[in-house]
Amino acid sequence: MKKPESGYEPHLAIREFSVPPGGEWVPRSPGWSLIQIVRGTGYFLQPQSSLELETGTALLLAGHAPGSLRASQLGGLSLYSFRVIPARLTGLITLGEQDFLEQAASRKDFPVRILPPHNPVAMKMRQWYAGGNSSGLLFRLHLLQFFVEAFGSELEQATSNWETADARERLRVLLERTPSAELLEMSFDELARRTHCTSRHLSRLFRGLVGMSFRDKRAELRLTRARDLLATSRSKVVEVALESGYKSLSLFNLMFTRHFGTSPGRWRQKYRNHGDNKSLRNKRVQPFAAWKEQPAGFSHEPA
Repeated sequence: MKKPESGYEPHLAIREFSVPPGGEWVPRSPGWSLIQIVRGTGYFLQPQSSLELETGTALLLAGHAPGSLRASQLGGLSLYSFRVIPARLTGLITLGEQDFLEQAASRKDFPVRILPPHNPVAMKMRQWYAGGNSSGLLFRLHLLQFFVEAFGSELEQATSNWETADARERLRVLLERTPSAELLEMSFDELARRTHCTSRHLSRLFRGLVGMSFRDKRAELRLTRARDLLATSRSKVVEVALESGYKSLSLFNLMFTRHFGTSPGRWRQKYRNHGDNKSLRNKRVQPFAAWKEQPAGFSHEPA
């Protein structure tokens, strides 16, 4: 076995680590880690506490969880570890489950969970590792199962609460957590499916939360992206139009002129002449729900 490294760790794949006698390991990786001590004894050290760990103990850790693993002075530790990154489980987990995992990782009382050797999840993990299978789809599915079961009934309960929440709240949460670039690629039907709403109901909710229709919001975001590209790149206007989702240059010119009061080419020239490009280059992409103000004179995008 080799010592823990701080480099790349694969997702849903076992890594074997060893910590020498008296040595210390600080587990840090994106997402969540599920670690099991397969040989030796040690301690999990936190700022204000120390927990003794025996062979068979498993630890569920959020990526930023404070603390470190220290091996006993009398002998080293042998560990199995794998990580789960919820963002890589798109299409497999629901928005409610993803929301729970994000919230749990940020809670002060949650980032570290100790599963003693007699815990059912810890026992199943040890038996499965002893089987010798270390690759393949079935193995990865078992790892994911261990991860889910480590949360007990909390994950199922939280998901149930999210699914039964008010539709307006579901939409608000989704808009706050989804980057605008991703929503630009999402159809209205997909948004309705993910919020468990009918199209008519979603239209009313969206306008109430954002201040305009879904169609108008997408058009606004496309034009904002186009303006940023004109300011920060050397792409031709026709390339900016395509990159912003417009297949017709004439339609792009029309919409840009209606929205900003000048053509794309003239806007770029005026912008460069005034030397204002720092303001846009330093601008960060905001969550979709933060863009609620409808600019004056904004027009609907032609069909």
